[in-house]
Amino acid sequence: MNWTRRQLLKTAGGGLAALPGSDALRAAKTEMPKGKADACIFLWLGGGAAHIDSFDPKVRGDGKRQAGSYYDSIATAIPGVRLSEHLKRTAPLLDRCALIRSLSHDISGEHAAAANLVHTGRVPSGTIQYPSIGSVVSHQLGAKSEEVPAYVVMGYPNITRDPGFLGAKYGYVYLTQVETGPNGLVRAPDVDNARQDRRETLLAQLREDFSRRNPGDETIEGQAAISRQGFKMAGPRFLNVFDLKREQASLRETYGGEFGQRCLLARRLVQSGVRFVEVSFNLNFLNGSGWDTHNEGQLKQHLLIQDLDQALAALIQDLERNMMLDRTLVVVATEFGRPPEFDSGGGRGHQSVAFSGMLAGGGLKTAQAIGVTDDLGKKVVDRLVTIPDFHATIHCALGIDPSKNLYAGDRPVPITDHGKPVTELFS
Repeated sequence: MNWTRRQLLKTAGGGLAALPGSDALRAAKTEMPKGKADACIFLWLGGGAAHIDSFDPKVRGDGKRQAGSYYDSIATAIPGVRLSEHLKRTAPLLDRCALIRSLSHDISGEHAAAANLVHTGRVPSGTIQYPSIGSVVSHQLGAKSEEVPAYVVMGYPNITRDPGFLGAKYGYVYLTQVETGPNGLVRAPDVDNARQDRRETLLAQLREDFSRRNPGDETIEGQAAISRQGFKMAGPRFLNVFDLKREQASLRETYGGEFGQRCLLARRLVQSGVRFVEVSFNLNFLNGSGWDTHNEGQLKQHLLIQDLDQALAALIQDLERNMMLDRTLVVVATEFGRPPEFDSGGGRGHQSVAFSGMLAGGGLKTAQAIGVTDDLGKKVVDRLVTIPDFHATIHCALGIDPSKNLYAGDRPVPITDHGKPVTELFS
């Protein structure tokens, strides 16, 4: 159709809905699947976990010149799908899971950039700071109670987990000690209820006065919201979540060591109403390098995998026992994988064009492996899944439309960068 200037102006006055064909455009918008999960536990294997030594095993290499997996593989609950021999507890539970073996992106040289991509779903921009996936979930779903936060990170603060343009209100509470909880919420011993009430009253007066003099200051409003929420979270309901001794000793032992206890706490946090919990596996002391298995870090990589295996299997079974698995999405993620070749020290370099992630529970259609890599796991040969696709899948599982616009000021920013969910995982 040829448009005259008059027609364009007339149409603009009536809005986009008046454009010829706009009904067809709206109808053509892809209908996103909507899952039934209402919380997410995000297990972060920072450093770049080797997919061919864990979730996508290949022919055995020799640790020197012959490329391949470092370990043998074992059968699982999914016929024809095998895992590393060090995932022996997870293997019989794999029917509760979906492997994604065809994740791919093009940032392999730098850990921080790749971790930022996997957490935000986007390459950094010079004009906008994108929110992390945890902050987006916090923004879209909120906490189930005012007495608990929506978003918790176990590990040290990191910009890749930040709320970006969504503002501080959608940031996270971080934990470095599982047993004590967030230290900033614990009162000093000499502060009784009366003294605390006086402090809160004075703070509220100061805040109100500042807001009156600086109307519309979003930064101050966000910080004030955090402060108010902090006082609510300082009550017994949230702080009691950190008392793992309330759980049976036999269950705590089932979860294993430090990472396992973090996973147990994640279950308790979700049970208390937290929407998104990131559990960082940063126990580098186990093998000297963590999941970044260059050189000699490869030699004791099995200790990491065994720790992951014990905690992951315990978490899946514990969620299932508490009838929470269908409504809790468990995600295992890392910034990239490792190539099948070995370096001069017997370890592995970085590889981002083909690696693995895993989803469990969340009401998804599990018991399947999505995507295929070649004989050595070097490249994707079927069903490539981008990081925006991975994000879109997580959001859809949580009932969030990944194409919905958020706003950085007046600028619309879709929740994912054109991500398309892995539809095979939805009914």
